[in-house]
Amino acid sequence: MALALALATVTAAAGAATPPAAVVSRSRFLANVKLSPPLSYYDCTKKPPSVCLEPGSPGTTCCNGTCVDTASSFAYCGNCNKTCKFGQTCCGGHCVDLLNDSNNCGDCFVQCPKTKCNFGLCGYAG
Repeated sequence: MALALALATVTAAAGAATPPAAVVSRSRFLANVKLSPPLSYYDCTKKPPSVCLEPGSPGTTCCNGTCVDTASSFAYCGNCNKTCKFGQTCCGGHCVDLLNDSNNCGDCFVQCPKTKCNFGLCGYAG
């Protein structure tokens, strides 16, 4: 108890001698974010398809009124009328199985040199 009173007195005396400076802390989280237009801006149903070519667009192709990237879109892989099957991923406009494809083993464009791709790993001996 006596220690708490002594510390309170020392803190109060120190605070009276020099007032604390007003510290304004601002979050840099939002300052670093470059705001892009909302995705509805890239809706090409009522706008010309050239809106998909603008910087920040999700893709360069207009499919069913939406700008999409046909090189990596699961729903529009390669063109507007092609959807990848369950378990497949779109890599460069082609639907591939990342677990068994030697040219896309585990990730797009990862090739297995002289070994087979099993479970997404090159040369896995399971």
